Amino acid sequence: MNIIVDDIDKIVKSKLGTIKIRTDFRISIMFELLMQDKKISKKEKIVQALNLYYPNYLQIKNFDKAIEDMLWFYRCGKELANSNTNISKNINKQIYSYEFDDEYIYSAFLHYYETDIQDIKYLHWWKFKAMFKGLSEKEQIVKIMGYRAINLAEIKDLETKKKYKNLQEIYALPDMRTEEEKESDFANELW
Repeated sequence: MNIIVDDIDKIVKSKLGTIKIRTDFRISIMFELLMQDKKISKKEKIVQALNLYYPNYLQIKNFDKAIEDMLWFYRCGKELANSNTNISKNINKQIYSYEFDDEYIYSAFLHYYETDIQDIKYLHWWKFKAMFKGLSEKEQIVKIMGYRAINLAEIKDLETKKKYKNLQEIYALPDMRTEEEKESDFANELW
């Protein structure tokens, strides 16, 4: 799939067949927020996610395929990265939040693209993601994501490390992990 040359609506329709899916960017943002909500059970998340994406949710006959297709769509038609590779912890670190960075994201789209995303009636999720990834490094949200992504252990200069540690503290996202997740992460760091 290539967002430059391929018709994304045709790709989605050919992948999903007759089942219609909601493709507006707001739906996928709500999906991501739903998945991050620790107060909702996994089972309820699945039900709510299917309700978000599928206008005719009750007509779904194959729920496994519907979930697989929903996740494929959310990933913008991309395959999952190989989980067996030796990936740094920092790659999986959350560097943005639609909940806590909403004003930065909104203002970046307004400034960089001169697009008020509040006024847009419809924007395909895949286009929104491409635009989000394409924001200039001069935009505050891109700077903030950069600060959050920096691996302080790789910085040798103490003054530079101190500067970025301070910026990470200023722009830190709230720790939304459960107590069990915090304990598990702490235990994993010891090994």
